[in-house]
Amino acid sequence: MVLSPTVASWDLGLRIRDRRELLGLSGAAAATSLGMSVQFLSAVEHGKKKLPEDKLSALIAAYEFDEDEATELRVLREQAGHRGWWMQFSALFNDELLRFFGFEHGAESIRAYDNGLMNGLLQTDEYAMAIIAAGSPNIRLAEVDRRVQARMIRQRRLTGEPRLQLTAIMSESTIRQQVGGPHVLLGQLRHLLDLVDQLADTLTVRVVPYTATGHHAMGGSAFHLMTFASGTLPTLVWQETVTSTELIEDPQTVREYSLAYAEVTKATLDLNESVSLIKQVIKEISS
Repeated sequence: MVLSPTVASWDLGLRIRDRRELLGLSGAAAATSLGMSVQFLSAVEHGKKKLPEDKLSALIAAYEFDEDEATELRVLREQAGHRGWWMQFSALFNDELLRFFGFEHGAESIRAYDNGLMNGLLQTDEYAMAIIAAGSPNIRLAEVDRRVQARMIRQRRLTGEPRLQLTAIMSESTIRQQVGGPHVLLGQLRHLLDLVDQLADTLTVRVVPYTATGHHAMGGSAFHLMTFASGTLPTLVWQETVTSTELIEDPQTVREYSLAYAEVTKATLDLNESVSLIKQVIKEISS
């Protein structure tokens, strides 16, 4: 399991919320008894605020956690207090994106669907720079470099221990869109094939061909389904659109995304066929 302060804080919050609900306490009643605001307790339960040690001790007593549970909560609080690598980029990215980096870093597996742009975990620095510069044409070069640096650090999860299990489904347009020009795309596609070879046990790449007649995610935005090693943590969805990003915890919505992913998987080429198509595109661009 990879230590992520974001995941630890979320895990702690979920355990606190679940116990409060099990005891039949409203957020307002619990907050009053613990001497904190409802807003602060809600933020703690959603993993967005750190709980002071004395407040955690009071909560453990009020919620009747046993000794083993209390120990686990204190360990999670200690882990949540660490500083994740992504915090060095807090001036560049909003809080929601920073939380996504934290969840991604701590995930055991990710099922990703990308429609038009290569998944960030698979991008070369040239490809990433072309995307970032095109998306913000007035951005300073130094900031572009920092954003690319953050993307490259994210990719360490592919080769670190334990390795992230990544299934990357992408539309055929993703491997044909000449982001940054033919030279940059060629480098990106060759890099993708190298990763498929190097990470055969943990990376699966599948392409939805133009010949696919339709699937549930067609025309939709990119999204990731993140799962975690701890059996107490549910699956999370990360969704990206042109104008917004969103972390989704609602179980029903997550289930709908899971069903959509299962459906889009049926429309993909298998791994060997996907690799063959990528090689075909490389040949076409090179000729």
